[in-house]
Amino acid sequence: MTERSPFSPLSALALVLAGGALLVAMLWMIGAGVASGDINDGGAHGGGRGLNGYGALYRLLEATGHSPDYARDDNGLRQPGLLILTPTHWAQGDELNRIVALHRPHGPVLVILPKWAAAPASTEQPGVQEGWVRLGEARTPEWEGFLDDVGVGIAPAAAPVSDIRGMRAALPYPAKTMAGTGRRLRPAITDAGGRILAARYDQQNLALIFEPDLANNAGFAREENAAITLRLIEDLLPAGQGAVTFDLTLNGLGREPNLLTLAFTPPYLAVTLALILAGVAVLWRAYARFGPPLAPVRDIAFGKRALAENSAGLIRRARRFHLLPAPYADAARGRIAAALGLGPHGDPAMIDDAIERALLARTLAARAPEHSYTAASAALRAARRPTEILRAARQLHAIEGILTR
Repeated sequence: MTERSPFSPLSALALVLAGGALLVAMLWMIGAGVASGDINDGGAHGGGRGLNGYGALYRLLEATGHSPDYARDDNGLRQPGLLILTPTHWAQGDELNRIVALHRPHGPVLVILPKWAAAPASTEQPGVQEGWVRLGEARTPEWEGFLDDVGVGIAPAAAPVSDIRGMRAALPYPAKTMAGTGRRLRPAITDAGGRILAARYDQQNLALIFEPDLANNAGFAREENAAITLRLIEDLLPAGQGAVTFDLTLNGLGREPNLLTLAFTPPYLAVTLALILAGVAVLWRAYARFGPPLAPVRDIAFGKRALAENSAGLIRRARRFHLLPAPYADAARGRIAAALGLGPHGDPAMIDDAIERALLARTLAARAPEHSYTAASAALRAARRPTEILRAARQLHAIEGILTR
């Protein structure tokens, strides 16, 4: 007998399944970097909400029906659609070439050049939020090994700034406008003096925005800058595609592969699913025998009653009922003879006569003429079916009780 559990089997199963699901979800979140923290660190990337960031561009793409996302590893860089790179001033040219080559089979690449040296704004000042920055010196990047035939310089812009369709832009800091030069550039946005602020690079599926104030949060304070940048991005997107991926690896927010990441990445995902199914099978087995294990029952219990029951069970299974009457009758004769003081090893016929006389001497024949030891013993020895044996044995047992009490 066991104590009753405070939980029903269904409640325990629900708790176990919920705990297992939460564990798997937690492992996936750790591996996928969901819990890696806020990416609004004041950097000039798609998650930055400072003046130099591109968070407004990300939200504009969401609002206009596109599908923006972030890439934090090589798998993200292989996603189809437009890839937007926002490298820092100290990015390596070899790494830029590698990323462009990695994504080029999957879609176009747009590189937005950095210009501002920014410092975090103090949140102790009224109204300043986390991730805001103060813009400092404007300087050009030097990416040795990446598009070495393209030159970059900073100078005042000649108004107006417009694209090839005549759509105009309004730069927030026109005195410090960065432009590019190169024979392989095909201008997309220029100023009145012909300086190239954005262009496609030759026949390759690559474009560059030299003036980041066209696309960053500072520039998006003017509606026309948002419109001209959105037009440039839509011109780059292949027909029927709206996916835009912002790279974060070049801004120090990449994610290195780990065991948890690999566990949820093909082809290792199949092994993970197999282990999960094995765990479900183990849980089901545990649910099927829910509750504390019962103490094992002995095959042969202690005591005379258990011994008799086991012996009876053996005879019942063997169906050797005809072997029971004679030994039981002999045992009853021996017990009665011992109770009457008769020798147990005497002649059986003489012992039967003595028992019969003792029964008559107690005037039982007058009270119950049906009680006859000789007849009861003979009936038991002649019985073959279980009901006959039981009836005759009960009659003999009643006579034994009369003579031995």
